[in-house]
Amino acid sequence: MPRYKILIEYDGTPYAGWQRQGNAPSVQQTIEEAIFRFSGEEVSSKGAGRTDTGVHALGQVAHFDLSGHWRGDRIRDAMNAQLRPAPIAILEAHPVSDDFDARYSATKRHYVYRVTDRRAPAALDINRVWDVRKRLDIEAMREGAAALIGHHDFTTFRSADCQALSPMKTLERLEIHRHDDSEIWFEVSARSFLHNQVRSMVGTLKKVGEGKWPPSAVGDVLEARDRKACGPVAPPGGLYLTKVDYGSKAKQPVDDLAEDEA
Repeated sequence: MPRYKILIEYDGTPYAGWQRQGNAPSVQQTIEEAIFRFSGEEVSSKGAGRTDTGVHALGQVAHFDLSGHWRGDRIRDAMNAQLRPAPIAILEAHPVSDDFDARYSATKRHYVYRVTDRRAPAALDINRVWDVRKRLDIEAMREGAAALIGHHDFTTFRSADCQALSPMKTLERLEIHRHDDSEIWFEVSARSFLHNQVRSMVGTLKKVGEGKWPPSAVGDVLEARDRKACGPVAPPGGLYLTKVDYGSKAKQPVDDLAEDEA
């Protein structure tokens, strides 16, 4: 049965995350229903990242199988026609080999978290940024973030509902920069993440940026391996899954092969 890979953009505000839920709308369910409406087939799709309630995507990837042979552009256009007016867009669709798996074939996932720190509220970006309204110290946050890079036990930054088998993850990249004078971007990359890991790290670094914690506190928080030591979990609306990498699988610690739940 032919397999297809799709690249997806969505506003996560009206959805209870990527994963299908029993009592709330999800991105996965909405996509599967759109596929059924144009193809007449009930499919089970699998996403590269199980984004949480209210989290957005600019480059989510999913795959599904259909019995018929379709051109990628026809799948893209047919799905977009059936998805209207949902805030979901299929950017690309391609046939792939039957051993491709959107989740387990991924070699790296990239997220961006957006924070505005101007005094005035972000009227046009409600549910799309964390509106902190207090100037944050970029250099202090960068200094603190250095302690998080590498292979660590991220228990402190893990949700109590996390389904990963191990808290061990390898954070490959955490860059913090001003996107403009009033907006800060936290750009993070890893093979996979724990549930709420990115938002918990951003919440902890915000405490440093506000001057409430010294940069050295971030390493102490990490080493505590205690959820109670963590800063506040940043709200979901500022988080975006921006890209998923596929290709040759470099050597990775076995703990990093778990599903992504950020």
